[in-house]
Amino acid sequence: MAAMMQPQIILLKEGTDTSQGKPQLISNINACTAVVDSVRTTLGPRGMDKLIHDDKGNTTISNDGATIMKLLDIVHPAAKILVAIANSQDSEVGDGTTTVVLLAGEFLKEAKPFIEDGVHPRNLIRSYRIASYLAINKIKELAVSIEGRSFEEKKDLLQKCAATTLSSKLIGGEKEFFASMVVDAVMAIGQGDRLNLIGVKKVPGGNMRDSFLVKGVAFKKTFSYAGFEQQPKAFSDPKILLLNIELELKSEKENAEIRLTDPLQYQSIVDAEWNIIYDKLDKCVKSGAKIVLSRLAIGDLATQYFADRDIFCAGRVTEEDLQRVAAATGGTVQTSVNNIIDEVLGSCELFEEKQVGNERFNIFSGCPSGQTATIVLRGGADQFIEEAERSLHDAIMIVRRALRNSTVVAGGGAIDMEISRYLRQHARTIAGKSQLFINSYAKALEIIPRQLCDNAGFDATDVLNKLRQKHALPSGEGARYGVDINTGGITDTFANFVWEPAVVKINAINAATEAACLVLSVDETVKNPKSESAQGEAAASAMGRGRGGGPAFRGRGRGMRRR
Repeated sequence: MAAMMQPQIILLKEGTDTSQGKPQLISNINACTAVVDSVRTTLGPRGMDKLIHDDKGNTTISNDGATIMKLLDIVHPAAKILVAIANSQDSEVGDGTTTVVLLAGEFLKEAKPFIEDGVHPRNLIRSYRIASYLAINKIKELAVSIEGRSFEEKKDLLQKCAATTLSSKLIGGEKEFFASMVVDAVMAIGQGDRLNLIGVKKVPGGNMRDSFLVKGVAFKKTFSYAGFEQQPKAFSDPKILLLNIELELKSEKENAEIRLTDPLQYQSIVDAEWNIIYDKLDKCVKSGAKIVLSRLAIGDLATQYFADRDIFCAGRVTEEDLQRVAAATGGTVQTSVNNIIDEVLGSCELFEEKQVGNERFNIFSGCPSGQTATIVLRGGADQFIEEAERSLHDAIMIVRRALRNSTVVAGGGAIDMEISRYLRQHARTIAGKSQLFINSYAKALEIIPRQLCDNAGFDATDVLNKLRQKHALPSGEGARYGVDINTGGITDTFANFVWEPAVVKINAINAATEAACLVLSVDETVKNPKSESAQGEAAASAMGRGRGGGPAFRGRGRGMRRR
């Protein structure tokens, strides 16, 4: 009786939503599977694109996994883990974002029946981690190094990697054209870590083949004043002065007050202002520079002054472009025009202003450091050019990774099928439930070739059976066979130059396994109502102010607590 009279213990705030146990875990797995279904069809060269329309009215067309995941604005806490791994894959290696989301979703899907049957999630997590470790070691064993090749051979191999990445993008029809451009751009910046040394400028109009690479810096003509057209638009071996100061007449500060005893003194004050600006301009000219660029404004007086002396100038140059010009030409950005010495001036072989579509571009080529490049992209619709830029970013990242971690593996689902076969074989040597879990992990890896076939409209079951038979050959000759997207059969993808850097696959399997294990390890979700009520109160007070209540509007709305 005494036990029944025990008072109720309340630990959590009223309105707190808690869900736990097996149903909670199944719910999280279902949420992740729903997210995976939204990007599933974007995988591979025959993948479809997604059109995303946001609340601001912006339209994005993309088949890049990371971009889609960012724009989906997912609110489910477990599904957000997939967004995080897509972003981590994008920032770490640049490509394979759809692959990583697809693998994580498939690992969870394979784990679901075991969870429903009462298997403890920790047993699954342990087996998945073992399988991931074995898979990554197998990839390293199968990878082929491109080290020790000649420059031309290496360049050719990198182009194959870039072409494989681009084949699944919107610009896949011109993959050879862009692959060579991307490799040249990455080679131009050398071992530099700064990706911003490769600029991508977008100019609507023309077709994709009108795009070109500048081995140097190119940026759009900035706002200019009268007198600009009189300036020369091309120079050979010019000196370049980079500034971070205004070159125009300064207006007085507000409420400036000058007291004069003699009206004649007024003219000396006006003259002093003009003398300051002329002194600055004179020092710029004496430095010997033929091109003056500034991050701040260069006024009409300065523009005309430079035009009279055959000097080209451009003001309001963006910080990014100015830093790239400094890196390319060897110049240093100055915050003063006093004591300008030759060492701070940049130089290049050729400067010219060139018309590209409806825009005019200032182009610096033949730069001494050579560690920068600019890709000028052309194309029809704005959304198309935006997607082309995202595609080139992926290709640039892949080429950089391949250049550093110079090992590649066969693409087209070949490496996934080989690891799957290896894990199934390994599972047979294990006694106990772990054998089933590693088998399910191996089966999940087959999602890549299966989805490639589905997206291309081929019979996935038929192709996978052929691949399993080929990979099971004891001689090991079928290890590099993957899906042939053109015929719907199977082919030696390595011999057909469908390559991807080993680091992409290693990172994808690592991240996908970690994400799946993280979701499986959660057995309770607690949703705190505090944040919701805080938002509600903020909205109510804002509404009160909107009605003219001001700070004194303290009326109690329906359902609000008495203060």
